[in-house]
Formats: sequence, C-alpha cells, structure tokens
Amino acid sequence: MNLPLHERIRTDIEGRILSGALVPGDKLPTEHEFMAEYGCARMTVNKALSALATAGLVDRRKKAGSFVARPRLHSMVLDIPDLMQQVLSRGQTYRFTLLERGIGRSAASKIDGGFDLGAGKAVTLHGLHYADDHPLALEHRQISLDSVPGAEHALFDSEPPGTWLLQHIPWTEAETRIAACAADTRTASLLQLEAGAPLLRIERQTWRGADRITVVRQLFGADAYDLSARFKAQETAGR
Repeated sequence: MNLPLHERIRTDIEGRILSGALVPGDKLPTEHEFMAEYGCARMTVNKALSALATAGLVDRRKKAGSFVARPRLHSMVLDIPDLMQQVLSRGQTYRFTLLERGIGRSAASKIDGGFDLGAGKAVTLHGLHYADDHPLALEHRQISLDSVPGAEHALFDSEPPGTWLLQHIPWTEAETRIAACAADTRTASLLQLEAGAPLLRIERQTWRGADRITVVRQLFGADAYDLSARFKAQETAGR
C-alpha cells in the first residue's frame, strides 16, 4: 500500500530519529529544504512535522525551526522524585551545577511567598540540573538547618540536594503545587530558552513529623517533564 506523501515524510524522519542518525537537540532541515528533497508543497511538510511534534519526537520553535525533541522525564505527582536517578535511568548523563549558596534566616527568602521553613536558620541553594549536558531544570531550594544540621557542610557536588536529602533524611509528609509560568530573562538564559517560553513550575515542601525539612521550586521547560497520578475511588457503603 502506498502511503500518502506526508506520511512517508513523517516515517522517514521518524526512522532517522529512532535509528540515532538524528539525536536530541539536532536541528532538522528547513521546510523549504524538505520541500526540495521530496518535491512537495509546504503544507505537506508541515503536516508531517506537526504529526511528529504531536508524537513528542520533534520540537517546533517559532522562528528557530524544528529540532529533535529531548526525552521528557516522567514522574508520579504523589512521589518525591529523584531527578538524578530519573535521568540516569533513561541512559542519559547527569550533572548538577551549584550556582549560588548561602546561609541565613529562612524567613528572609521565602519561595515565591508560598512555602517556607519558618524563622529558623536555613541553607539556600540555587542550581541547575543537566541531562546529556542540556539544562533540564533550574532549582531554588532551602533546607532547614534546625532539622537537617548536616546540610550546612554538605558540598552537593557528587549528588544534588534532592538526592542527598532522600538518602539521608526520611520524610513523612509532603505538599506539592504545580503551575505554569513564563520564563523571565535570567531563567530563559540558564535553561537555554527564549524569554517568555512556557515553563512547568513545581513547588514542594516536606516534613518529618512536625519538623520542616525543605522547600524547593523547580522550573522545567514545558516539554521537558510531565507528571501523572492514578487514584482509586473510595468504596462507599452499599456499593
């Protein structure tokens, strides 16, 4: 059976991506170059690229062109994810770069006026998570030194703060907020995005009993991360 031309173009590009001939971050030929290669109209090429974008294989950027999409990390909403392990489990290389570090009163630096650690002493960290040397997430975190005194001298070089906490401090309760926002100029530069690009913002606070452990805000490019949750309806009497 002969495939429609837009399906053949889609299949050809998909094959190059899945075979590794094109890798995440590679820029695809322009629409005009595809038109010349396949001898077709722009609408046909556009239809093929749109199908690849819908499938999550291609990232189409206004005025910049089309690129092979980077793998999207997936996490359960109700879990406390370990970004380092998530990246490594996909066969990607991982690193964390600490951009800023300070120690002071946590009340002086609340995360977006939302979660906070109260008035105690805290270490404040700003850093970047990378997957395959591409910025994955910008993180702003505070760790209570009243609850986690060891964090004052932790280097967070061989493992990022989230991984360190999961391995050293058991948590008993967590609250997560998820929202969309736009990248300001500094955030866009750090994540290698255009200013105003859509972001996924995840904010979380964890406790150990009544003790507050950490508050964190992570900013991801909108196509870099997704979350899901599965719930079971509570059984009711008489059913």
